[in-house]
Amino acid sequence: CIMNNDDLDQLINKKVAETVVVDGNWAVTHASYRMNDVAYIFPITPSSTMGEIADEWSSTEDANGKKKYVNLWDQELKVVEMQSEGGAAGALHGALVSGSLATTYTASQGLLLFIPNLYKIAGELLPTVIHVAARALAGQALSIYGDHSDVMLARSTGVAMVSSFTVQEAHDMAIISQIATLNSSVPFLHF
Repeated sequence: CIMNNDDLDQLINKKVAETVVVDGNWAVTHASYRMNDVAYIFPITPSSTMGEIADEWSSTEDANGKKKYVNLWDQELKVVEMQSEGGAAGALHGALVSGSLATTYTASQGLLLFIPNLYKIAGELLPTVIHVAARALAGQALSIYGDHSDVMLARSTGVAMVSSFTVQEAHDMAIISQIATLNSSVPFLHF
């Protein structure tokens, strides 16, 4: 293959990949934003960041007024902020029953309020991924330490559970969980 200087300059100056330093919340949102139609959120620390990022991306437009961030089907993700975690769980269930590709982001404390709906979602084999930022359940004061005891309370609901250890794993497992839930119709809990 013979290249002229212009072609060679373009090849050399072309960026193949860009390295970005992010946290796990950003990585999960980056992956899940592109594979869903709707996200139901209720800001609860430490998962607030995921919902806030998704909300920001869904409202960002370029200079021409076109949505800057879209999913794989060239549509914007509809982000709906609910009044409670229970409301987010119920809205997620309703969206899944109607056939939407829907997701939600919650903290481990909020996950406890999802449990009644998790039984229904799993029993009806509705494909979804629920992304959980896990931290220790609070006893007398709020805790900032990571813990999975609260997430383990959801084992009996029938959802598949996938855990991530690093930021890269969080990104990759969000994608893998989405593909797996669509192939198996088993809802996934990604923490």
